[in-house]
Amino acid sequence: MPKMKPKLLFVSITNKANGAENILLQAARASNASLLFLKKVESGGLNIPIDQQVEYVSNGSILSGFSRLIKSLSPYRTDHIIFSTHPYLNAFLGFLKRIGYLKSKLIVRECSSVLTRYSGLKKLSYQIAYWLGYPGVNLVVCQTNSMRDSFVQHLPYIDKRRVIIQKNPIDIEQNLIKAEEALPAADATAEFICAAGRLIPEKGFDILIIAFDEIKASQPHLQLLIFGEGPEQASLQKLISELKLEGRVVLKGWVANPMPYFKHAKACVISSIKEGFPNVLLQMMILNPVVISTNCAGGIDEIPGIYLAEADNVNSLTTTVNTALSTNSNHKDLIMQYVEDRTPEIFIKSILNALV
Repeated sequence: MPKMKPKLLFVSITNKANGAENILLQAARASNASLLFLKKVESGGLNIPIDQQVEYVSNGSILSGFSRLIKSLSPYRTDHIIFSTHPYLNAFLGFLKRIGYLKSKLIVRECSSVLTRYSGLKKLSYQIAYWLGYPGVNLVVCQTNSMRDSFVQHLPYIDKRRVIIQKNPIDIEQNLIKAEEALPAADATAEFICAAGRLIPEKGFDILIIAFDEIKASQPHLQLLIFGEGPEQASLQKLISELKLEGRVVLKGWVANPMPYFKHAKACVISSIKEGFPNVLLQMMILNPVVISTNCAGGIDEIPGIYLAEADNVNSLTTTVNTALSTNSNHKDLIMQYVEDRTPEIFIKSILNALV
């Protein structure tokens, strides 16, 4: 008798087009499975295909989404595999398993090492959430060796046999297709380097802007374009003004398809201070032969063909950007070999095979 395909549900807090949510969408598409979001965002959401089954628990606050989630999970209480991301949501679902409401198996993905990223009350809130919910989890997925090491060190009460490493997926074909879209006329003839991500301190965009200020004289026609939204927008714009970089450094905001920019940039830059693993790095790598990244996550120093800078170091990033822009080298073959085993299909199959 043929083995039945597992019934999967992928859950996240919002449909915001961030790295973790993009990974869930890729995995859901590869699994022909449903997506469930606690809250639907008004702008900057995932580009979800019309044939994708998706449910939004709330159009209001995230808190109202949590309060209504129990009812929305009713059809999935048994005989399913639930896959979620973000620690608070993971912990909430794990707690529902511990009290017996959920009997389906639960897989959770760690989107970052929050217990080393935060301190004070925020760290304490995560510690409490982990303690309440994670003992009910069947499988924990970490992105890198260093993330797993940190997880098992900080949470010794979790059986480390249930904590696995699975590299982030990348849909190479879809990204190549998206990159074929034409740039807007205003940017079509511009020379630029680009970066992308949420405008938060951990992304190091202030460091990148200061580094760009150091190289602007040697690159008189070059712009720095930064894609993304977030709470640091006002402070970054203030920094741009203080350095008199208006017109040279542009905060582009949220853009539905940044892939053409990644493709046509003179270089793509990851300037993060600390990450779980910057998912946008993989997109940049398959679209542009010149990629610069800080050593902000485990495994980045092992990636072939990229230019590596120290994290949280203006001088190192400045030197590395200068080197990348002046070096005529192409490591496309090495990069494609690195990403070829990261398809969404391999991603979800490997995780399901690890689920006991």
